[in-house]
Order: sequence, then C-alpha cells, then structure tokens
Amino acid sequence: MPDPIEVRKVPIESVTDASGLARLIADGVIEADRVLAVIGKTEGNGGVNDYTRILADRAFREVLATHGHPSPESVPLVWSGGTDGILSPHATVFATTADAPASEEPRLSVGVAMSEVILPEDIGRPAMVEKVAAGVREAMKIAGIDDPRDVHYVQTKTPLLTLATITDAKSRGQDTAIEETGPSMDLSNSTTALGIAVALGEIEMPSAGQIHKDLSLYSSVASCSSGVELDRAQIVLVGNVRGIGGRYRIGHSVMKDALDADGIWDAIRDSGISLPDRPHPSDLGGRLVNVFMKCEADPSGRVRGRRNIMLDDSDVHWHRQIKAAVGGVAASVTGDPAVFVSVAAVHQGPSGGGPVAAIADLG
Repeated sequence: MPDPIEVRKVPIESVTDASGLARLIADGVIEADRVLAVIGKTEGNGGVNDYTRILADRAFREVLATHGHPSPESVPLVWSGGTDGILSPHATVFATTADAPASEEPRLSVGVAMSEVILPEDIGRPAMVEKVAAGVREAMKIAGIDDPRDVHYVQTKTPLLTLATITDAKSRGQDTAIEETGPSMDLSNSTTALGIAVALGEIEMPSAGQIHKDLSLYSSVASCSSGVELDRAQIVLVGNVRGIGGRYRIGHSVMKDALDADGIWDAIRDSGISLPDRPHPSDLGGRLVNVFMKCEADPSGRVRGRRNIMLDDSDVHWHRQIKAAVGGVAASVTGDPAVFVSVAAVHQGPSGGGPVAAIADLG
C-alpha cells in the first residue's frame, strides 16, 4: 500500500519565489524528502521561450536541496507557463505523510514516473503514444491503482520541438512530423493525451493519421503540457485508493465548452464535497484545495452558437485568450484566481472543452 498524501497550494509572489514551499517545510506541514511532485503556473508567455518555467523549477529544487531532499533533481516539477487575465501564479505540492487519519474511504494517491526518452522524430507519431502509455501504466502501479476508473488526473510534461532537436533528427537521417517549433507544443500535448487514453482503456491505439486530427478521440483525465526542460514524458498520476488513509480525495469531470461552469462543479462534487443544486463559492467552506483544467479554442470559432475571433486574431494568440476566458470562469466557481488552467487541449476532453480535476480536503 502506498503512503497517504498531503497536498497544499502555495502562492508564487515573484518569478523565482519558492518561499511557500519553504514555509510548508519549516512549519512541519510536509517533509522535504517526502515531496513527490509539484504542479504549478508561472507568469511567462506560455510559449517555447517561456523561461519562467525554468526559473521556477530552479527555485523550487533549491529549496528541496537546502532542506535535505536526497535527490531534488528527480522530483517531477510540472510548470505550465502563462497566467493570463486574472490567473495567479501558484504551485500545488504533493508529498507523502506519516501523519494521516485512517480511512477505508477512497483517498488521494499519487504515482510519478518517467517515460523512455522521446526522440524529436517520435513527437506527433505512434511511437510517442506507446512510450507515454507505458509510463502511465508504471505510474498507476506506483500509486497502487488497479482500476483505471480510479484515475482522475494525469498531468504530464513532455518535450516539444526546437530548432536544435529538429536539426538533431535530420543529422541522424530522421524527419519530424512538423518543423514549426510553436505548433509542436500543441502536437506534443495531443500525442501525449492519446497515450494516456490508451493506457487507461479510454480508446484503442490510434493510427498515425488520427493523431491531432480525429477530435472524437480524447482522454477525460489528461492534462498535458510541454516545454524545453526535458527529453521524456514526466508523469504525475493522481487517483483514489481505499485504505490508504488521509484527508484528501480527487474527482473529475469535463467542461463541454469554455463557459461550462457546471462541468467544474461536477468535478468538485465528484471529489466528495456535497453541494446544493445551485452552488456558490461560499458553499465550498475552505474544502477545495485546487482545480486543474485544460482548455482549447473551439475549432468552429463559436461558443454556444456565437462567433468569436480568437482563431483569426493576429495580435494576441488564441492560447492566451482562451486561457484568460476559462480562468475567469473557473475563478468565478472557486472564488480563487489561483487555479490551474492550461491550453493546447487537443485530445484532452471534448473538442472546444476540456477535462477538470478537483482535489478536496475532507478533513
């Protein structure tokens, strides 16, 4: 049986601020050597050259090292860049604990794993799907989860294409699925999501022609991010296990479109928080730790029949616009703008919508 989990959300007050993590350790809430993973939002542009992710990564690893973690470089730190609109930079810290109440009810469990090296020529192709799926299955074992239905959130970080990696592939006689670095972020995310869906039995193994094209294929629990920080899939899998003990539970649902606040509320209910038929943020009573979601500009260019110009706008990329919009919807539900909202959600939830996971503190 894996150890029970402590999970806390901390603010990030500047690009290199990791004081929230340091306070958790100093106050005895968590122990540095028990930190399993950190999932956070940084304030950069969210693009290929968003180095706020690297700065945050370095700051948090330095805190872990200072407080005695034996191998801080091995801890998955998954950073999603871009806090557009009212979104607030923050981090959610997952750690094991020896001090947790016993419970036979489903309680939070976390499994972390790394895939095999993902080569630049793998991105956007079945080889990457297979490598990610194998990593997800390993993370399930580590979390002590046998039934895929008990998995509610899979957060990944994978490599995208850069000029250097495209050149490397060519030097070895290989080609890449595309040669544009910016769009490779979306492609890496979508390929990873299909790997998660295959591992959890949500879909069969897709063909090469379905990757990033057949929008009927998706995972309801995948949240995929990519960047220049690593060369393999970094996987943080979160679900529930009976008998593990602890205070926390996770649930999930999907947003059907960018305005689907009910989808967020459904995920919160699934996490074990009882709510009235027409809930308000005040009904949460401090029990919601955080929500995690992906979003995508609807490829039709419409939301609920109304036209928008996100996909036609040459001034502000649609990534930033939809992130700000969904962030506002999410914050109106939670009453807290420190929510995890990430873009490039092809194959992650229904087209134009996205998956939502919610973690509750059930006391």
